[in-house]
Amino acid sequence: MSLDALEPVLTVNGRAVSAGGLSPTRRLSDVLRGHCGLTGTKVGCDAGDCGACTVLLDGSPVCACLTPLGQAVGRAITTVEALPADGLSRLQAAFLRHGAAQCGICTPGMLMAAAALVAREDAPDRAAVEEALSGVLCRCTGYAKIVDAVCDFAARETTAPGPRPGQAVGARLPRLDGLEKVDARELFGADLMPQDALLVRAIRSPHPHAGFRLGDLAAWVATTPGVVSVLAAEDLPGVNRFGVIPPFADQPALAERVARFRGEAVALVVGEETALADADLADFPVAWDPRPAITDPAEAAAAPALHAARPGNLLITGRVVSADAEDALARAAFTVEGSMQTAFVEHAYIEPEAGAAWLEGDTLVIRACTQAPVMDRDGTAAILGLPAERVRIVPLAAGGGFGSKLDVSLQPLIGLAALRTGRPCRMVYTRRESMQSTTKRHPGRMRARIGADAEGRLTGMAFSGDFDTGAYASWGPTVANRVPVHASGPYRVGAYRAEARAIHTHNPVAGAFRGFGVPQAALLQETLFDRLAEMCGLDRLAFRRLNALGDGDRTATGQTLRGVGIGACLDALRSHWDRALAEAEAANSAARAAGTPLRRGVGVASCWYGCGNTSLPNPSTIRVGLTPEGRLVLHQGATDIGQGSNTVITQICADALGLPVDAFTLIGPDTALTPDCGKTSASRQTFVTGNAAAAAGGALRAEILRRANAGPEATLALSDGRLQVQDGHGTRLVPLEGPADPRGYAISAEETYDPPTSPLDENGQGVPYAVYGYGAQMAELRVDTGLGTVKVTRITAAHDLGRVINPQLAEGQIEGGIAQGLGLALMEEYIPGRTENLHDYLIPTFGDMPQIRSILIETPDPVGPFGAKGLGEHVLIPTAPAILNAIRHATGAEIARVPALPHRVLAAIRKAGEA
Repeated sequence: MSLDALEPVLTVNGRAVSAGGLSPTRRLSDVLRGHCGLTGTKVGCDAGDCGACTVLLDGSPVCACLTPLGQAVGRAITTVEALPADGLSRLQAAFLRHGAAQCGICTPGMLMAAAALVAREDAPDRAAVEEALSGVLCRCTGYAKIVDAVCDFAARETTAPGPRPGQAVGARLPRLDGLEKVDARELFGADLMPQDALLVRAIRSPHPHAGFRLGDLAAWVATTPGVVSVLAAEDLPGVNRFGVIPPFADQPALAERVARFRGEAVALVVGEETALADADLADFPVAWDPRPAITDPAEAAAAPALHAARPGNLLITGRVVSADAEDALARAAFTVEGSMQTAFVEHAYIEPEAGAAWLEGDTLVIRACTQAPVMDRDGTAAILGLPAERVRIVPLAAGGGFGSKLDVSLQPLIGLAALRTGRPCRMVYTRRESMQSTTKRHPGRMRARIGADAEGRLTGMAFSGDFDTGAYASWGPTVANRVPVHASGPYRVGAYRAEARAIHTHNPVAGAFRGFGVPQAALLQETLFDRLAEMCGLDRLAFRRLNALGDGDRTATGQTLRGVGIGACLDALRSHWDRALAEAEAANSAARAAGTPLRRGVGVASCWYGCGNTSLPNPSTIRVGLTPEGRLVLHQGATDIGQGSNTVITQICADALGLPVDAFTLIGPDTALTPDCGKTSASRQTFVTGNAAAAAGGALRAEILRRANAGPEATLALSDGRLQVQDGHGTRLVPLEGPADPRGYAISAEETYDPPTSPLDENGQGVPYAVYGYGAQMAELRVDTGLGTVKVTRITAAHDLGRVINPQLAEGQIEGGIAQGLGLALMEEYIPGRTENLHDYLIPTFGDMPQIRSILIETPDPVGPFGAKGLGEHVLIPTAPAILNAIRHATGAEIARVPALPHRVLAAIRKAGEA
């Protein structure tokens, strides 16, 4: 029977849906999302690589992006929207209970794969869960809590009361936005499809460096069906430059005459979605003039400058000098020297960039994935020649960010299209576009020398690093300035000199990625520490404990520290360390006796990380108020990209105010409705916005108590719109009726917190951060010395959070950070033109992940909210060096380039054997 003879009716979630007029070769994912309006089925790759589009076809999981419509006709299609109706809501409840959804973009695919499993197995074990869900990728969670949830799906659900007033901080509270993630109501950028919206597609450079000339655009538009407009750089009415650090804003929204990296946008095609979505734009009138490209930072100094405004290709140098490091090294009893090279690393969030723009009166409204709505507003307004108050940014859910969604991407492009056409415009990057055009982790080439005295105490360190910032500045200045502050690790190093340079090439733009260069520096510093410890005759963990910073110590920038938790983190690893070393020794003895190639190794590494901007203003503002109707509203402008700020900041505000978390209504990021909470980056939200939330909650409480003439010991209650205050004098109502303030509140408070820092001088001396977080991790692994393959079996992670606001969310951050650190160490390397998809660019899957044990250390910070410190960036930093140190422990191989691919491990093993 031909496809034409099939009844064009789909059975979707038990309902008949006409498929008349749709091509039988159309992707099922497109039909479900666009034709059926079931946007719970997500699209992350259109190649079957990520599994986000998993649905059930006759009860079996399939990738909807690889399933043609014709194969689905006459069969039962089940999407995530049907799970509660199918009686599988226990699975969603388990995901919520265990914190298995972070950003949420992979959650529908995970749920559908899990639904197929639990339909045939009542009590699946961890191995069965990992196998069944192995086709779905997650970049946030590290998979552990997803497995926990599926294994526990059948548990009897009990409705536990929320934490009592004043007890929210420290509670394992499920994320407040979790329900929308597990029931697929949360909207991501590609899910927003305004009526009558035009589609925007970019024409991008296929060359890393090329001049270009656009042809007869009007004639092409006139002869190309469905195309409404073509837009280029000359159509931008404002300043065609953007950047996250204004003095270094050098990147055009649309290139002007010259493209400086592969994937740079040079023009926009705007048209009807039905015609443009699948159109082949190969005949677009553009002529390319390929030019020599600088791809090696070492060659950049002698090459022509990429930017005429700069004298050369050195963007900036960061520097910290505390004393004469060379003299200290010359006098050291032991010295060690080495180098480390790292690669471009792709963020690989499962959600490619997407969003929509339209006009509301004379205000341009943009809804897109972002980590920094106010920065987006200001940057987009400048590019489009609009006052900032005429641009409104309302973030949609971000399906992962990790730093790359700090930079402007499609916001000015869809904004320009909406302004020019007068119609809503939407844009969805393909996976290839996302990987080509967005920022990467900075590759580093670093060298260091470190010295110690006869007792093993560090006496001096000299560090130098060159970081490839690519074609444009992005966060290059931040990396160059943050690395010298952190390259010592959380240790007393004596005399210190560190320099880091950000260098332009025609490579991809390198920007922010979970750590801002600190993970790269730690790879070198921590691997050298292992060698130095052995030279000193010290146990590697003991060497670190001997040199760890403590309260009252001064850093290399001259800052005196308080609330230092690195010693406690290292101490927490001791029993695990002793056990692992004994097990590895026994296993290796047995393997040598049996003549097998497997060797076990144990490694350790530490981290520290300054929360917030480096020596720059870093404020957040929070507003909280009670309406005349008795509704408690929190305006919280920090974008939650999966890390949990919606929940954590509410917990902090709740305890400062003295009302329960479930009393709050949250108004999320919206530049028209919420004050600026700054960008979600640099592990700043818990500390900076948390402090603002604590201050706002405390100020609102103080005003309530003043109106009630009550003392600080009084308790508050809010029920049925009535606010009560109780103290030793009894219970009384605080009136909320009457005229509201200009914002509509009967009582409200707004507070700002800006961390106390000071600028760094020419030698990097000053107070760059108000607070640091600390951590230490221990890796256990197996190396096949014949193949060069590495399998990490367990990571024990001790991290100092100051005060743990939400243990469940903290564990999720640790597990997810470890997954990304494992990828940095062993598999991830972005190569332009070769790894622009998720089957050539490898990220960790279920099967790659080790067992993870999280140890939460609480060494309160004097200025943190309830003593809290940040965590998100920290957890990635020690993972990769701990793995490299474990490889060396197992084999003697010293890895000086990551990722440690099998051929590199084999070469290092052979080199060690020859030595």
